Amino acid sequence: MLLIRGKFSVTALGLVFAQSQTSKGTNLVDYVNPFIGTQGTVPGTSYNGGNVFPGASLPFGVVKVGIDTTEFNSSIDLNGGYSPDGNVTAISFLHESGTGGAPKYGVVSQMPLTTLDGVNVLDNTSYSQPRVGDDSASVGYYKTHLQNGAIAEISATRHAGIIQYTFPSSGGRYVLIDVSHYLPTNGDPEHGQYYSNGHIDISADGRKYSGYGVWTGGWNQDINGTPALSSWYRQVLIRDVFLGPNWQVYFCGSFDTTPSSAQLFSGPYTDPYWPNSTYPYPKATPTFTNATSITGGNMGFSLADRVGSLFQFGSDATVVTSKVGVSWVSVDNACRYADNEITSWSLNDTVTAAQQEWTATVLSKITTTDHSNNTRLEMLYSSLYKSHLLPSDRTGENPYWASSEPYYDDYYCLWDTFRCLNSFYLLIDPSRAAGMIRGLIDIWRHERFMPDCRSSNYNGRTQGGSNADNVLADAFVKGLQHGIDYTDAYAAMKTDAEVVPPNTYDPVDQTGSTKEGRGALPDWLQYGFLTPNSTRAISRTVEYGLNDFSLSQVAKAFPLPDGRTVQGTLVTIPQPVRNVNGWQYLMKQFHGVRTLSSSIKTLLTTIEYQWTVPYDMETLISFMGGPQSTEARLDTMFIPGLIASTRGGNGVGNTLFNPGTTTKSHLERTLRACRTPANLALGNEPSFQTPFLYNYLPGRQFKSVLRSRQIIDQYYNTGPSGLPGNSDAGAIESWLIWNFMGLWPVVTQPIYLLLSPWFSDLSISVGDGNATLRITAQNLSDESYYVQSVTVNGQPWHQSWISHSDIANGGTINFVLGSGPTSWDTGP
Repeated sequence: MLLIRGKFSVTALGLVFAQSQTSKGTNLVDYVNPFIGTQGTVPGTSYNGGNVFPGASLPFGVVKVGIDTTEFNSSIDLNGGYSPDGNVTAISFLHESGTGGAPKYGVVSQMPLTTLDGVNVLDNTSYSQPRVGDDSASVGYYKTHLQNGAIAEISATRHAGIIQYTFPSSGGRYVLIDVSHYLPTNGDPEHGQYYSNGHIDISADGRKYSGYGVWTGGWNQDINGTPALSSWYRQVLIRDVFLGPNWQVYFCGSFDTTPSSAQLFSGPYTDPYWPNSTYPYPKATPTFTNATSITGGNMGFSLADRVGSLFQFGSDATVVTSKVGVSWVSVDNACRYADNEITSWSLNDTVTAAQQEWTATVLSKITTTDHSNNTRLEMLYSSLYKSHLLPSDRTGENPYWASSEPYYDDYYCLWDTFRCLNSFYLLIDPSRAAGMIRGLIDIWRHERFMPDCRSSNYNGRTQGGSNADNVLADAFVKGLQHGIDYTDAYAAMKTDAEVVPPNTYDPVDQTGSTKEGRGALPDWLQYGFLTPNSTRAISRTVEYGLNDFSLSQVAKAFPLPDGRTVQGTLVTIPQPVRNVNGWQYLMKQFHGVRTLSSSIKTLLTTIEYQWTVPYDMETLISFMGGPQSTEARLDTMFIPGLIASTRGGNGVGNTLFNPGTTTKSHLERTLRACRTPANLALGNEPSFQTPFLYNYLPGRQFKSVLRSRQIIDQYYNTGPSGLPGNSDAGAIESWLIWNFMGLWPVVTQPIYLLLSPWFSDLSISVGDGNATLRITAQNLSDESYYVQSVTVNGQPWHQSWISHSDIANGGTINFVLGSGPTSWDTGP
């Protein structure tokens, strides 16, 4: 019997906490609720939810083991594999978390069966299982009870996973391995993923199996002009014009019990979710064999047979445990991971090790003695947990080139994360932040461009600008070292600013590349802004401006061709850096308030995008008529009722400010919406900083505090729908963490805006773990949260911001709070 601390279960009606023998609060893992963000605005479903992965994983782990379920609503894609109401089709070992767009992964799988009656192993609708009762989860652990009586309990290491099956006393005992399994997409066939080929071997006694699967596509890979056909021929057409490579994953599995029989099977190429409708014959049926090896087709063939294996266990095998290693390089690596990382057949040993690693490397980074509000503690530590699931640390697992540099994959996307998640890593774990940056630069060395998004070792799909530039600049201005080669970093950023990437002819944007770089760079270089000839002209003008500002920040360390160095003014800098002011042209043309066709922006109304120039707030305030009129415009962003509450997939609430993030593709769904009126008010990460811009207005910091309270109280909670939309790989959780700390990072500048803490004291590990930033809040209560005064490192403080150098090596920030607003922020 497993004793798992802090185990949560979830129902359609809400969250139920099942406390173990250890009292809640004794261990930080007790506060982590993996189900926050797994449901959406329709209770009991994933509609407009956070797409959070609730299964078992380590921080930035390659393997993420969890259930995959059915979903028949075409407006929902299960990017994390999970839904609260679907039937379980498999337990798979690779997943994403909190992502939008068409799903990725859900590969390398197992499925427990108790009968073969009516089962077609090529049709997982014939054996998918409803669940009995509530699934439960905690850090490093997941449990589901299937209607067929089988219970699966799951845990994970960095490259391997372990599943313990408990079968009912009556019935059969089978474990099905379908190599071709993957997560399908409901609404984006041209960006879906598909099985291509596979191979599997089994040992003579049936206890071990190994092989590989090959898949193609997924949200980050581009399809050139593929029609949205709902037939088997769609997949053939997709492969004829597919621009991205196949991706191959190796696996190595074993059981603690010798099976009574082990067979391999193969069958004609089909879609595993709809085999009878996608294959042009009346019924696709498998062929079983007693051979010990089977291959779908010749290497490189992308319409190969589906292959798999079926293991049967004897009536005395009530409990069967399996462990599986996964590698992107070789079967040998996969077997080594399974053997070295899971040395015990006791599931509890792996769970305990996972909880220890999460506590030591993530959860203990922030501690508090303020246990007065368990809801906030649960929100804090659940957010810490979910902000460390992606990207995947695949150092040593790059199949394309050998390198001594770190390697990370599964960026979803830097457009989503650079504003607050990457800067959070930089503060609390600079070595990890530097490893990611070194990995980005190394991708540039070998592939010519850094990614904005990346998955299955393939760049794509850019959301707007070249946002790795912003991550590099933020590190540079904050003095992050840890082996970063800033000469190469500068060269990589210049590539983004000067080299036009090849057009990918993505059907949702055929004007330029959506794979990497800046697809609208020709307009940018010629005019300093984007014309309507380019999609998302306004949003990308603003975003390219920030990218070039980032470049100018790093350029200060490098001489110009004539020997000068870049200093404060930008007018002496050659193109393209001087284009940072392109947003001013748009502001003058459109007055910052006109709502234009949504074809010229990404995910936001033009009204929202007027606030997204953090590098030149002085000019923005001037354009708006000064501090008083700027304040009035900001106030308008938060007036309820100015936007219809039914905003669509990207929207939350009914104010012009939108705290939510999209549950569909950040790009393709919005661009398809270009054919509709623009007053749908889509919203996303560029709105993250808007509530705190009052800090730029003298004496108005209290309004930033008010907005922080209003937004969190309205849109965040500990229920399964406790996020305002999609998690976006932890971006929206990191927004919450910064607010709880009473700080907000102004990325690409070494600045943090001061807000107001939500805990009376916080101890935050900063630097390399040997320094502590202590934040205290005197007189904090639900009615007392306005800042009355601040001291920083013992000095009275009258500015509404601090510098990175004030806290990078530890320090103190002491807030004195009260029930009413004051204009304490009188400093420059």
